[in-house]
Amino acid sequence: MNWMLVFLAIFSFGIGSIPFGFIVAKAFKNIDIREFGSKNIGATNVGRVIGWKYGFLVLVLDALKGIIPVIIARFFYHEFHELDSMNLSLIMGGFAILGHVYTPFLRFKGGKGVATALGVCLSLVPVTTAGAIVIFFIVYKFSGYVSLGSIIASISMPGFYYGFSYIGLNKNFSGSMFWVLVVIAILILISHKDNLIRIYQGKELGATK
Repeated sequence: MNWMLVFLAIFSFGIGSIPFGFIVAKAFKNIDIREFGSKNIGATNVGRVIGWKYGFLVLVLDALKGIIPVIIARFFYHEFHELDSMNLSLIMGGFAILGHVYTPFLRFKGGKGVATALGVCLSLVPVTTAGAIVIFFIVYKFSGYVSLGSIIASISMPGFYYGFSYIGLNKNFSGSMFWVLVVIAILILISHKDNLIRIYQGKELGATK
């Protein structure tokens, strides 16, 4: 067993586990964010409940949980004969996302992983991520739902990645990256199943229509 890889995976999971949404709401408003709004610790619920400046702060902090492991992976990948920088980054980024979703600090009930996945993807495939961000804002503009924007944006990413690679905007296509984007899209879709039900029922929070 490669103990360095185990250490890096645990480190990434630990960073991802920091529940910034819970911490920010508690520190600034002395409330348990899990008892308000959608009861989620993510940036959207924090912004909705205590103000969007706090929600934006949580978004940045949660994204950094995905960015930091990827940056660190670039310094350590040479320690592994079987892993290149991309694959080590994907492993560490994946553990950071898992830490966010299953944080041990909140009895393994965390956020939905969108912001941390955003940080990972911004670090690894910025052009693809930029395309998905545009999709997010278009969907949000016309639907009024952050959750639906997040779902459609995540689903668009594998297509953007493949298409941008085909026309040369992504210089080094990685099959591993492509399939990780597919898995992320599936996981985000599953984690938002309750949101989709509420959208269908017209009960989703934060709707502008």
